[in-house]
Amino acid sequence: MEYNKRLYESLEAISKKYDELNHQLETANIPLDQLKDINKQLKRNKPIVELFYLYKAAIKTAEANEKALGGSELDSELAELAKLELEEIRLQIPEWEKRIKLLLLPVDPNNEKNVIIEMRPAAGGDEASIFVADLFDTYKRYADMQNWKIKIIDISTNAHGYDYVFFSITGEEVYSKMKFESGVHRVQRVPATESKGRVHTSTITVAVMPEFNEIEFKINPTDLRIDKYRAGGAGGQHVNRTDSAVRITHLPTNIVVACSQERSQIENREMAMKLLLSRIWEKLETERTDAIANMRKNQVGTGDRSEKIRTYNYPQNRITDHRIGLTLNKLDQIMQGNLDEIIDALIANEQVNLMSQLKI
Repeated sequence: MEYNKRLYESLEAISKKYDELNHQLETANIPLDQLKDINKQLKRNKPIVELFYLYKAAIKTAEANEKALGGSELDSELAELAKLELEEIRLQIPEWEKRIKLLLLPVDPNNEKNVIIEMRPAAGGDEASIFVADLFDTYKRYADMQNWKIKIIDISTNAHGYDYVFFSITGEEVYSKMKFESGVHRVQRVPATESKGRVHTSTITVAVMPEFNEIEFKINPTDLRIDKYRAGGAGGQHVNRTDSAVRITHLPTNIVVACSQERSQIENREMAMKLLLSRIWEKLETERTDAIANMRKNQVGTGDRSEKIRTYNYPQNRITDHRIGLTLNKLDQIMQGNLDEIIDALIANEQVNLMSQLKI
């Protein structure tokens, strides 16, 4: 019976480890951190082990049929049934192995995290500011469809749209989907400010960062300078009367973040810290990979019109994701928050790339 023996051996090892972890759960006085880690590993490996049991049983059945057919103890009717079953299993084995390999693909450790997103206009002036607001509305609709929650951390508006907006999204596996939004987004349309009906090309930048908390990401308090100041703009009398806004500077990296959207200083400090931790992660990730000079620059580039991950062509109702060559002629629907078709295609492409690197 032909099957991937290296894959089988790897699955045997995973199954053995799975049984050992289940046994550990029966042990008393497991530290909380270790308990969380065990449960995470069990959750990750459960579908792999369950599929392995079926795969293993199919192989054993096929081998038994091969052995029986090699002898003379089967009558013609039973031999025919054994042949049919064997042929069916032989056809199923490649599909089993493909499904198992998909489950074995390495998982981004940040996939389950919430995110902090930064959006800014780049090339195109007022029209870019307007599109920041438009795409932000799209993300809000998409988040609502996913049962995620959005909270604004910091925002600056102008007469046409946004100078910038920082916001968090919380929910299940937010980063696993929203990470694909990092980059330059190019829009082609006739701006509301255009009197001659000409199509303009503008760009905005989107940076998506996983959200961390102070427990999983340690910062020395002495490395922080925290300033309180009076928030301006909308928010009611309370916001404008008190020093509720918070600005935090991380002295070793000179990273500065601010939050003024919450009513209390404590809430603003908490949101600012989350933004700071994500920004520091971004810097450390850049240094760790050593593949680029700056991770943020890698995500959003310079904002030049020639750089883009996606183009939104309004006159032709067309959206194109240039990373995978996907074009859809339903931009109007996409802008209503229906991003799943694009994001699912990007996830599938990521899996194909990872599969090609899998050494099994």
